[in-house]
Amino acid sequence: MRSVPGVKDSAHLKQDLPASQWVGALGVNMSAHLRVRKAIVGLSAGCALFLCGGEDYVDMSEFAHVRARDFNLLTDNDTSPSPDTFERLMSAVCPEELRRCLSEHGRSFLSSLGEKQVAIDGKKLRGASPGTTVTQGDYILSAYVTENHLLVGQESVTDEENEIPAIPRLLDRLDIEGAVASIDAAGTRTAIAERILEGNAHYFLAVKDNQPSLREVVRYAFRCGSVTDTSSEMETGHGRVEESVCRIASADSMEDEAVLSRWPGVRTVVEVTSTVTTPEGEASSVRHYISDEDHPHAAYYAMLARGHWGIENQLHWHLDVTFKEDDCRAGKGFAAQNLSTVRKLALQIAKAHSDNRSIRKRLFRASLSQDYLLELLRGARI
Repeated sequence: MRSVPGVKDSAHLKQDLPASQWVGALGVNMSAHLRVRKAIVGLSAGCALFLCGGEDYVDMSEFAHVRARDFNLLTDNDTSPSPDTFERLMSAVCPEELRRCLSEHGRSFLSSLGEKQVAIDGKKLRGASPGTTVTQGDYILSAYVTENHLLVGQESVTDEENEIPAIPRLLDRLDIEGAVASIDAAGTRTAIAERILEGNAHYFLAVKDNQPSLREVVRYAFRCGSVTDTSSEMETGHGRVEESVCRIASADSMEDEAVLSRWPGVRTVVEVTSTVTTPEGEASSVRHYISDEDHPHAAYYAMLARGHWGIENQLHWHLDVTFKEDDCRAGKGFAAQNLSTVRKLALQIAKAHSDNRSIRKRLFRASLSQDYLLELLRGARI
């Protein structure tokens, strides 16, 4: 049997799987090569499983046994796929193909990234490689539009590198013209700033101890009283009060010309001081950023700083807490990367639906109601 592009070995996949309303809702091309089509159907079943709150291959097999015939994914004569079948499928499919589908799904909701904030940050798949550190093991960079809760790009970080060479590869996948790319301190490099400007976009880069000279001159700009604007905001809830104060200054107030000249186009330096008060006491933190924009209002930069944390609160938190990604030990072949991508697609589909339920309650509802699951899938634009 010939191999199928994107699948290492598809001999275990059953033949003559019929088309269905459910597969149509996912936009599967039923005229595609038969074995490719069956792989897509299997991956679609995985996505639907995550939409119903499932977690692993056993759950996928159980979903197929109980629900697949309701959607005409299997005939009465077909045997339900075993957990091993789903493991072989997730291990074999090329991660690039799934990442492309996920990115295209996110972009289908946006005409362009212009005037959007694209937060770039990485996440280690800890369950798949628990004994490794930092970016070793399965580590994935994501480009996330926090305003719209949409993932528009991904890039894997290899064991032989860190995030620095992977960020330009991710940027090359995106049309960032007119957008603001925000990156944590690991990506605060002159070459990355230049790459963002070459894409006719703006940068908002965190400054930490990995750039000691830059951090010192940024701190000095605020110590010497060069502040041009200040904003503050307060949030309360769950027994805590958080006050954030944002101050900005012109980059010209950084008196070290040697440092200033190394950073292309930098115009504004930003300081955000956050103070959290709880019944146990008070804790403060100070964060610094550089930007090539010269917006006069500190509130704008406070919005960017808050928006960058959206990739943690809106994406990574749900992957770990709602979908229990860090508990998943699947590490064979491409399984960890592919399962992560399918989880993100399920999260994106659930977030795109408009009702009063939380994400967790939407997943629970989908596990109870076939009609609700179809409603989620029809609105997915896949």
